[in-house]
Amino acid sequence: MTTAVPSAGSFEPAAQSPSDSADSSAGGPAKTGRTAPNRPRRDRHSLLRWMFVLPALLYMTLFFGYPLVRNIVMSFQRYTPTTYFTGEAPFTGLDNWRAVFSNELFADSLWHTAVFTVGSLVGQFTIGLALAVFFSRRFRLSGVIRAVLLLPWLVPMVVSAVVWRRVLDQDHGILNSALQAVGLADGGVPWLSSPSVALLSAIMVNIWIGIPFNMVILYGGLQEIPRQLYEAAALDGASPWRAFRSVTLPLLRPVITVVLVLGFMSTVKILDLILALTSGGPADSTQTLGTVTYQLSFLQLDFGQGAVVGNVLIVISAVFAVLYLRANRADFGTGK
Repeated sequence: MTTAVPSAGSFEPAAQSPSDSADSSAGGPAKTGRTAPNRPRRDRHSLLRWMFVLPALLYMTLFFGYPLVRNIVMSFQRYTPTTYFTGEAPFTGLDNWRAVFSNELFADSLWHTAVFTVGSLVGQFTIGLALAVFFSRRFRLSGVIRAVLLLPWLVPMVVSAVVWRRVLDQDHGILNSALQAVGLADGGVPWLSSPSVALLSAIMVNIWIGIPFNMVILYGGLQEIPRQLYEAAALDGASPWRAFRSVTLPLLRPVITVVLVLGFMSTVKILDLILALTSGGPADSTQTLGTVTYQLSFLQLDFGQGAVVGNVLIVISAVFAVLYLRANRADFGTGK
């Protein structure tokens, strides 16, 4: 078979013979320059990743997963020291839950926990933000003063509570002596012995402890805001308050979210501060979910009902943990 030869000046390609077509088709698909993935190497990388994750996974399962499941199971059992040693904890259904929810002390402690948490967060965040803004402008000894202000956060909470218990003592406390010296109080104020004042005193002490944490985190967030934005706002005639509302707060929102959620999760379950200050008194006026859990489990030795209150705390903390994760994902735009 002959092949047509294009004439001079023609731009049409020469016709391909069937044999040529067969030869090209027999050669298989054209190479793209990409090599097939190395499956053994990919498997090794996957195994290596799991080796890094496995210790943390085992730790979480052993120290968080198992206690969580055990606490849930215990809340449906009659669990006492006797049943612990015999190994036979009878199933009681919802009896523990009904007993806890029908107890007035649980309702009071839930309200006290809400008041204590909200009051502490508002005070800690407000004062912490004010101090962070104040220290964002450097001046002599600013670093030293910031270090001194960290002390309430670094000192163990029980130690802080014992110190404040002496400061707030009705008869010999430093605070009452100072108030009487300036004529603001005729007699000693019962800071820790009056049901109407004790919870407020506990909130005040917890605010003092939590201010440094808020100040440090918010100060770090303020350092990430470019100075050029404030200069541009000043050129546009914005007042310092307007610049704070329009520049500082919007850009600080991710950090504010982290501070508030972490502060909530650490405050809602507080126990050692209340025990060292008031032990839940006077007249149960400072009982919180944490102290009720402690009393039911370790004073009344009813671990089943104590587990119920503990589960309530877990649910509350889990809800805010989910809110924290969602807010963190939205603020930082990771989408993961």
